[in-house]
Amino acid sequence: MLKRITTTATAALLATTSFAAAETLNWARAGDSLTMDPHAQNEGPTHTLAHQIYEPLLLRDSTGAVEAALATDWGPSADNPNVWEFTLREGVTFHDGAEFDSEDVVFSMNRAMSPDSNMKELLSSVKEVRATGKYSVEIETDGPNPIMASNLTNLFIMDKTWTEANDAVKVQDVEGGEETWASRNTNGTGAYQLVSRAADSLTVLEAYDGYWGQGQFPLEITKINYTPIKNPATRVAALLSGEVDFIQDVPVQDLGRVAGDANLKVITAPQNRVIFLGLNQGDADLATDNVEGANPFADVRVRQAMNMAINRDAIKKVVMRDQSIPAGIAMPPFVNGWTEALDTIPAGGMDAAKALMAEAGYGDGFSVTLHCPNDRYINDEAICQATVGMMAQIGIDINLDAKPKAQHFPQINNGETDFYMLGWGVPTFDSEYIFNFLVHTKGEKRGSWNGTRYSNPELDAKIVSLASETDLAKRDATIAEIWGQVQEDVLYLPIHHQVLNWGTSAKVNTVVQPEDQPKMKYFTLN
Repeated sequence: MLKRITTTATAALLATTSFAAAETLNWARAGDSLTMDPHAQNEGPTHTLAHQIYEPLLLRDSTGAVEAALATDWGPSADNPNVWEFTLREGVTFHDGAEFDSEDVVFSMNRAMSPDSNMKELLSSVKEVRATGKYSVEIETDGPNPIMASNLTNLFIMDKTWTEANDAVKVQDVEGGEETWASRNTNGTGAYQLVSRAADSLTVLEAYDGYWGQGQFPLEITKINYTPIKNPATRVAALLSGEVDFIQDVPVQDLGRVAGDANLKVITAPQNRVIFLGLNQGDADLATDNVEGANPFADVRVRQAMNMAINRDAIKKVVMRDQSIPAGIAMPPFVNGWTEALDTIPAGGMDAAKALMAEAGYGDGFSVTLHCPNDRYINDEAICQATVGMMAQIGIDINLDAKPKAQHFPQINNGETDFYMLGWGVPTFDSEYIFNFLVHTKGEKRGSWNGTRYSNPELDAKIVSLASETDLAKRDATIAEIWGQVQEDVLYLPIHHQVLNWGTSAKVNTVVQPEDQPKMKYFTLN
């Protein structure tokens, strides 16, 4: 029997019962989903919760391999290289009992391409999505797109009729503070359906008895209680006491305690995610610095100096307790385009960094605000605190502003921060995804997470060309050229590649998914 809840953060779990009696999984992590609207936020925890409820056409399984979900067959058309054909799964119903078909796919893809969607970069090359039958769909692109299938694994399908009936066709404007029906309610085809939700407190899911995957997946979990527990000590205490059965983010300082408990286990693996700092290098003047009429970040020498000043090994040893991989590039090693040479930590040291600051005219330094989340990445605020000390050594006085991700991310999207932390996972496992969101000039189709104000038309053209380049050797060469320019311009200051440490009850069996997206339908219980 699970132990009684005593902490405030997990008090809502009091009603849960044992695995044996109810097959309930009590699941916790540092932060909550930002919204239930599946197209409103391209954010890891938001997608992870959505994956339990909604489904894409194609899915990455627990090992990261692409497998069939709502599509059973897919590939480029033999008649037109600009077209991808998808055969849809028959006999699928939404949680309200409505039948799934091609109309829902066309509707969902068009919705995901709309202005307020945070997913539109994944479909930036799409000209048209059309139904060619009740269970067949074509996606036509501006030229052949060799990685279209990889772009679809987080693009969730909604019920067209349900969405229209509830006036939820327009994607929620999260940055504008909008609340909609789809941001609070769901109707997916996934293994679990939403029972209740109190944002930042408790979300309850129950197994959908009409799920098409019965007999194909273990589906041993029949109820999920999902509780965000921001405080690391409270979160690990809940796991150690048996109040929760699974946490995605075991605090690095508590790994030994958890691993040493016979009733628990720690599962560790590198994550497909890099943590880095972004700088506003495009504006003529910064809003949060003390330099009048100039932008110190616009000088590449200042960016180079800051890149040198980050002691990644110290962050790894002291802040992360060796649970990170120092990074020299804002690209995880899982991604097509990564090379060991690109990921080299910048050489130079503190003396060279100070010399660059002086050469740029900032030998006396300056002050600026660093915006940081405190509930999104592993030890995110502590990393920022360490960065404050490192920047002070080259004369940059940092005012640290740490806040929950629900407030932090809109600042980046709305261009309200000059210096910020961000982490980036790459569900397509391809560099084009990074370029479309983080490097391309911010516009209607691309660049939505480019808070640097960086704009390079020549680089933009190369990025756009990747979507239709079928000569993979030529495409890889273009990717290398783009990364070469990004590194030369010091567009971002990479810190490290994250390492995942999942903590579970000894009764729970799973493997670490490289995107940090556990899908509970795969979980089994002893």
